[in-house]
This record gives sequence, structure tokens and C-alpha cells, in this order.
Amino acid sequence: MARTRSADVRARCNHPVVDSDGHLVEFGPILFDYLKRVAGPALLERYLRTGSGAGLAAWYRLSPEERLRQRFTRPPWWPFPARNTLDRATATLPGLLKERMPELGLDFAVLYPTLGLFALSIEDEEMRGVACRAFNLMHAELLRDYADRMTAVAVIPMHTPSEAIAELEYAVGDLGLKAIMMAGHVRRPVPAVAEKFPEASRHAYWLDTFTIDSAYDYDPVWAKCVELRVMPTFHSAGMGWGSRNSPTNYVFNHLGNFAAAGEATCRALVMGGVAKRFPSLKFAFLEGGVGWGCNLYSDLIGHWEKRNPKHLENYNPAGLDRKRFAELVERYGGEPFKAHAGDVGGGFLASLPEDPTMLDEFRSSGIERVEDLHDIFRSSFYFGCEADDPINAWAFNSRVNPLGLRMNPLLGSDIGHWDVTDMTEIVAEAWELVEHALISEADFRDFVFGNAVHFWAALNPDFFAGTVIESDAARERHAG
Repeated sequence: MARTRSADVRARCNHPVVDSDGHLVEFGPILFDYLKRVAGPALLERYLRTGSGAGLAAWYRLSPEERLRQRFTRPPWWPFPARNTLDRATATLPGLLKERMPELGLDFAVLYPTLGLFALSIEDEEMRGVACRAFNLMHAELLRDYADRMTAVAVIPMHTPSEAIAELEYAVGDLGLKAIMMAGHVRRPVPAVAEKFPEASRHAYWLDTFTIDSAYDYDPVWAKCVELRVMPTFHSAGMGWGSRNSPTNYVFNHLGNFAAAGEATCRALVMGGVAKRFPSLKFAFLEGGVGWGCNLYSDLIGHWEKRNPKHLENYNPAGLDRKRFAELVERYGGEPFKAHAGDVGGGFLASLPEDPTMLDEFRSSGIERVEDLHDIFRSSFYFGCEADDPINAWAFNSRVNPLGLRMNPLLGSDIGHWDVTDMTEIVAEAWELVEHALISEADFRDFVFGNAVHFWAALNPDFFAGTVIESDAARERHAG
């Protein structure tokens, strides 16, 4: 084994290191073989035209002027290691990754796809289903001989509950995959625009996050996850949304995009009550770090404290003491105000009629007290964090997080992508927070091991059975 900084960190730890978000870089010819196997040669041709990579290639077919005219978002480019040939091959060949794991300081890895990330957003329903099935079959078979060191996630589309359930039953029930990646949102056309201007639907869309105002009831999907003992994870992107739609600058689009996508899904799971209705499920939001989670948690508490049903009466226009308001206008207003002393209703917004049945905007959440939010974030939500992100320390800062919360960060290496220029540095970079006294060694243990065990094995105690960390994971589960 090569001597590396990460191997040295692993050697000093009395616990394993689990990577909860590494990436496989699919080998094109093998992927095409599986697409033909699942759907035949004709559909493979269609996939090449409309599938996972087609949306990325479309930008290159447009002139610079047309990209600007269409506001066609600049997609990822040069996304993989190239000069470091060994790392590039490691992300594609499971056997090589297994051989190198000791020098990387890793004991076990949960591996996500690369092109498979884009399969979830294919608009063609048939093509989306075929692509997801091909990715799942391919990864189940290619990684089967390396199950002691790694496992692949199943790709689960979410355009409708029925297609999500069908792929869950196939990938988990039939193929035996034990980890899943779901789409975190679905772009749907705005009906009023699509009816009149169908071609404008690419620009006029809304994001369905499966709870508030969703096109479907997704509770059967969450129930199926419980039945199959798998935890939903989300690895969706926010590129193309709002300000992240530059036709010329990928970095501008990429900054914060995973955090934006994770925040949208997480916020929906809280406000839509999924986390309360399915307390045995845990949800992980990957590659966006934990800073946005700390912010959302604090923001939810602030909104609950001010906008819960009891406190709403503080803002009811009917509670305004008009006589007192008029007296104050008379005393302090001066001529511009005195001329309108009779209009003390608070202005235009306060005079609009509100539907009494819509006043409680927490009605779907199931939240009854501020401690409910603490319990949800403590028990239900996990956050994939890259090793070199200094904001990871915020997760453990119970003096800053309201109600003394410690968040649940998961080490996510992102091996295989441009974020990682040297795979052997990942664990060492995560350890730097300990060296800089920003987190403790106990915090580091939770980050790279304990939280992973409690997430992946929460519903499936056998998740780590047959792996090199089986006994360590069992001890952690029983101790935790």
C-alpha cells in the first residue's frame, strides 16, 4: 500500500472511514451494451439523441448568439480527472478502486453514478424508465463482486409515484440494491403557458418537490421505501434555476447549485409533513454541504416562532387599535400624515381579503412546537459534505445552532469528478478540521463513520453485512 496522508489518518483512527458519496464514471461502451440489453438497439439510438448526455450536448450545437438568445444554460465541461490517469481509471474500474482504498484511507464506499444523475431528468417517459433500469442493472452486476468494499445506489425517477414505485421494486426487490438515489424535484410546465405557448415550457416551469402543491400524492413512494428498508437520498442539481442560468459560465451556474436543490427538497419534506408522517425514514442531501441545512433549520425556527397559528394574531389587521393609531398620527405625523389620518388600516396589503382556511401555513407540516423542528433535523436529515469544506465544522457547533442541535454530516468524497484532483488527499483534508481545532476527534468519528452507520443501516440492520466493516458497524449501531 502506498504511504499517503490519508492512509496515515486512517491508521491513527480506531474506527472505519465510510465514503457516503463517491462517484462512478460510466464506461460508455458497457453502458450502451446494457441499454441494448434492456430495450434493444433502436432505443439505444434514441437514447443517444435524447438521453442522459443529449441535454449536455445540445449547448454545443448552438451558436454563441443563439445560446444567449435562448438563455441556454452552460452545462458542465471537462468534468473528470484527465492528467491524473490513475484517478480517472479508479473512478471507472471498481476493481482498481477496491485495490486502492487502503491508500485512500477509505474502508467502504457508497457510489453514485455520473451520467445516471442526468437520467432522472430525461423528459421522454419511456426513455427515462429504460435509462434508469439500464443504469441499475449495470451497476448491480458490475459491483457485485466488490460488495465487501462498495455498493452502488439505484437510480429512482420521480416524475410520477407509479414509476418511482416500479423502479424501487425492480432495483431493490429484484436486483438487491440496498441504497437509492431519487430525483429531488421534477420540472413541470406551467399549464396556463403550455396551453397557449407549448414551446415556452422549457422556460416557464414550476418545481414539484413532491409535497406542497404537488401534482401527485407521493406518500405511497415514501411508504414503499419503508417497506423495502431503503433511505431516500437526493443528488439533484439547481443549475438552470433563477440566477444559475448563464449561457457562458459553468462555474457561475455551479456555485451553490447542489445546496439550492437540497434546500428545496428538504424544505418541502418539512413543510409538507413527510418527515413527521414517516419518522422511521431518514433523508440525505448530497454534495451541497451542511451550511444550508444549518441556515434552513434556523430560518424554520424563526418562521415558526413568528408565523405559527397562535402568533398569527399579532398580525391580524382586526387587532389594530385604530383610535390609538389616529392619536399617534395626530401627535407625531405632521401635515402629510394628518391629511390622511382617517386611513389607519395599515395600507393596501393589510386590506386584502384572506381565506381563513389558508392562514395556518404550517398545517401540513405536523409541527406543533419548536422542539419538533429540532427532532426532525436531528433524527431525519443527513447532509453530504465534501472533505475540504470548512463549513463542515458548523454542523457540530451546538452553541450556535438553535436548541443545541448537532447536525448529521456525512463524508462525501465526490471521487471521479473535477472537485477531487487527488483521491489520496480526501480523508486527510477532512482531518484538517481536527488539526485546526475546529472539530474534535469524536466529531470526526461521527462525520466519517458513526453518522453513516446510523443513516444507511437505520431500517436495514444488514446493510453492512458481509462488508469489511460489518463488526464495527454492528457495534456502532448497538452503542448509538
